Amino acid sequence: MRTVRLLPVIFAVAAFAAPASAEMADMTFFVTSANPGKGGDLGGLEGADAYCASLAKAAGAQKTTWHAYLSTTGAQGEAGVNARDRIGKGPWQNAKGAVIANSVDELHSDKNNLTKDTALTEKGETVKGRGDEPNTHDILTGSDPSGMYSTAGGDTTCKNWTSSAEGSAIVGHHDRMGLKPTRHMMSWNSSHGSAGCSNEALVKTGGAGLFYCFAE
Repeated sequence: MRTVRLLPVIFAVAAFAAPASAEMADMTFFVTSANPGKGGDLGGLEGADAYCASLAKAAGAQKTTWHAYLSTTGAQGEAGVNARDRIGKGPWQNAKGAVIANSVDELHSDKNNLTKDTALTEKGETVKGRGDEPNTHDILTGSDPSGMYSTAGGDTTCKNWTSSAEGSAIVGHHDRMGLKPTRHMMSWNSSHGSAGCSNEALVKTGGAGLFYCFAE
């Protein structure tokens, strides 16, 4: 008799959990919940992509091809790799089903839906931003506002994501907030350079070595 009485409860719990699981399975965008452990050294683009895929798989996402939103610079004037060219065509949605953008062009326009409330981790959790303790709104990109590799000079990619000490990286603010209130929102992908490439240096400017992941 006890088993019979518990069955409706079990079915009710399963029914309640199903929608969240479905949304997680359809996830095609997230902010990494943690850094791999070596600051700006992500193992290059290949290592960063593999990390995105591992987090997505652990979270239950169905997509298997993932790319980190990261640019690299070329040697001796050669062309670099643009983050915008690595992430597929869209659309992309977060772990709760909210659409971030429908296309690459929309993602890099004022029409995107990337904010603190939507730039969630693979677990569906909010990333701490300005006003939170600690602030971790600096997201590694190495990119300009258009999603292309920077031509500003100097190191903007932690030596193409292989350095955990020397160098610097361009970061964006996932919460679109800056040090001072302004009329315009801060860039989600290109706000400023980091203090360095170590875990400690990334923390200094308000980061934790997190980065964006997109599924094709």
